[in-house]
Amino acid sequence: MKSSKIEKPGVYIQELNAFPNSVVAVATAVPAFIGYTPQALYEGKSYKNIPVRITSFSEFQACFCFPDPPFPASPAKQYSPEYYLVQQNSQPTKGDSILINGSYYSIVPDSNTLYYLYNSVKLFYENGGGDAYIVSVGSYGPPSKKAITSDTTIVNPNVQLNDLLSGLALLKNEPEPTFYICPEATLLSIENNATLIQNMLQQCVTMQTAMCIFDVIGGNNPDPILYTEDISNFRMNTGSIGLNYGMVYYPFIGTTIMQNQDIDYTNLFGGDIKQLEAIINPASNPNPSINTIIANIQNPESGLTVTQNNNALIIASPIYSLIIKHVLNDANILPPSGAMAGLITTIDNQVGPWEAPANTSIVGAVSLPISISESQQGNLNIDAVSGKSINAIRSFNGLGILVWGARTLDGNSQDWKYIPVQRTMIFLEQSCKLAAQAYVFQPNDKNTWEAVKSMITNFLTEVWKQGGLQGASASDAFSVACGLGSTMTSEDILNGFMTVTVKVTVVHPAEFIVLTFQQQMAIPS
Repeated sequence: MKSSKIEKPGVYIQELNAFPNSVVAVATAVPAFIGYTPQALYEGKSYKNIPVRITSFSEFQACFCFPDPPFPASPAKQYSPEYYLVQQNSQPTKGDSILINGSYYSIVPDSNTLYYLYNSVKLFYENGGGDAYIVSVGSYGPPSKKAITSDTTIVNPNVQLNDLLSGLALLKNEPEPTFYICPEATLLSIENNATLIQNMLQQCVTMQTAMCIFDVIGGNNPDPILYTEDISNFRMNTGSIGLNYGMVYYPFIGTTIMQNQDIDYTNLFGGDIKQLEAIINPASNPNPSINTIIANIQNPESGLTVTQNNNALIIASPIYSLIIKHVLNDANILPPSGAMAGLITTIDNQVGPWEAPANTSIVGAVSLPISISESQQGNLNIDAVSGKSINAIRSFNGLGILVWGARTLDGNSQDWKYIPVQRTMIFLEQSCKLAAQAYVFQPNDKNTWEAVKSMITNFLTEVWKQGGLQGASASDAFSVACGLGSTMTSEDILNGFMTVTVKVTVVHPAEFIVLTFQQQMAIPS
């Protein structure tokens, strides 16, 4: 207190800071989803190409979903893929098929109607997701009104590379997201998918705040033998920059996200009820109940909703019920990236980013399109040529479906091959970086150096106590140095540089557990 302000006798109080600044841990599980949404409008304002922070699925619905019409109308469909039944000469060897009245039908989609972001956000919250960013790059495009061939890789021409790249670029101004996820990247061509992946990794290198969670093209319907071609294509197209910032999971997962009310006759044959009627109610063997229901569907003045007509058809026609079941199963095969973001959020909340997101189940996952054996996973986990590791999702007897891998794409690196190591380092670096900003323009002297060292030391001690760093004591787990002669020269100080050196011993997962058994001779008692 300056003496000039003391003008009369009395008692004066001067408050001093008793405690130094502290490091506040940054959030570690905040995904940013980039892709197409039902809409992007809230209270008359467009949120297209605007990163929006949400904290719950209800907030996502408010900004990016269609409002439900007044009762008794059926709820609005937020995602409505279209499927076709294509008659085959024999049982198809690839893809889903169904036997109806002695004939095989392949169930194939209209690729223009397939999108993944809406259901991926649902998966994220089912698996414990919390805060997230949504970058809507547009709404759904028009259907093609035709089916793809059953052996064709799905490419949605409505999903545009430039849209996704523009959405990704918007996140350069958002330091909070810790994951970049483009669920619809697998709906691009292989070449465009490669461009997107490389741009995502490059942005992670620049930002140093986020990692990417990738899916593999072909993971939705892999060939039991030729699936390795999909893996090779992915590895060839990821480039070589920023591999430690990428993690990839294979294959897709069969989920329960979409329920019976989400698929009905409007999702079949582009809504052409006549094509459906020819299969479920052939002229050679008509069913009066089905005739009545179809007449109601064709008559808008019947007063019946889509839900009511659909439920009536399911009861009247076992064939229709079976078709809906197959279509629902196909629509529920989703990329795992959204689920993994939610799973990582749950683990971070329970333990921390140093816990590997593996050997745990995915909520809502009930099946896999391919069963990966131990020997097959070996080629995914370690690749001698590219070194790019792919984490398998596998089914185990008695345990169910588990995530069985915890490697980044930089699988040959001793420093960065494990996801928890990379994520822990991002967490520590960003937390300390933000805390150190309080000392910008402070005197570059011993008092400031000691304050910074004390602040970071206290933070790392807490992380070590929680199990985030390895060592019998705090001194074994980390060291912090800052000072003239140790981290800086006189010239550094003249140039305004204050250098802090932090060394940490990060916890590595026990990926390979080796049990050694040996026979021992009987010992006389």
